[in-house]
Amino acid sequence: MTALLTDDCAVNVQNTLPLSMVERMTLIMEAFDRPLARLTLDEVTQHTGLPRSTAHRILDQLVQCRWLIHAKTHYSLGSLALTLGGRELAQHELRSAASDTLQALALRTGLYVHLASLAGSEIYYLDMFGGRNGQRVPSQVGGRAPAHCTAAGKAILANLSPEYVDNQYSNVIRSGRTDYSITDIVALHQELARIRGRNGLAVERGECFGHLACVGAAIRNCDGPVGAISIVTRHGSPMEPLAPMVLRAARAISDKLMHGSRVS
Repeated sequence: MTALLTDDCAVNVQNTLPLSMVERMTLIMEAFDRPLARLTLDEVTQHTGLPRSTAHRILDQLVQCRWLIHAKTHYSLGSLALTLGGRELAQHELRSAASDTLQALALRTGLYVHLASLAGSEIYYLDMFGGRNGQRVPSQVGGRAPAHCTAAGKAILANLSPEYVDNQYSNVIRSGRTDYSITDIVALHQELARIRGRNGLAVERGECFGHLACVGAAIRNCDGPVGAISIVTRHGSPMEPLAPMVLRAARAISDKLMHGSRVS
């Protein structure tokens, strides 16, 4: 009798699971119901009811196809998923959380301030605030730049896994923007380690635009980085006074995101 009940339970569980690969992939993608959601393998398994090995295999395939990103222990929506509809919501959430803080930072320093998110191997500029004395900048809202050439991009990358950095940059890093750009994957990993050693503060001098320099820091939600801010100054200007202001601003925005984030 016990064996019969066990067999019946197994059949019922089998019947409740989606049969096709498309259905299983849909279940997994539905788990990421917010643009900034970050889930572990166990959380995806709990949400979908799929066997752990099945969920892991499909997640790996979705990462390879750019539907998802795998960073350390968490998965999040990738560039393809964001392009098809999630990006506007993610932008709105970040911009809403950051707007007041970045406007105040621009007014206090008189410099331009960027808000950016990571899109594959590039950063995507979500917003800009211009200070009264700011050096004019070539970047613009909606524009992109190689993440490894910018303070905002490096601040985000310092929070991601070395495997992710290798996958994204091993083939593209050789093409720097200026003579100051990092063009070696080993040098990039060393730079990211220095950023982690500075409590997340990223610096670049002339790596993206030769006459400019930036200080940046990542913005985080409950699980990890979702964007970054950077402040722009002249190439030869001292950046030490800007560093604590950038870190405080990034932490303030992160606090706003965490306060409103769903912990899955």
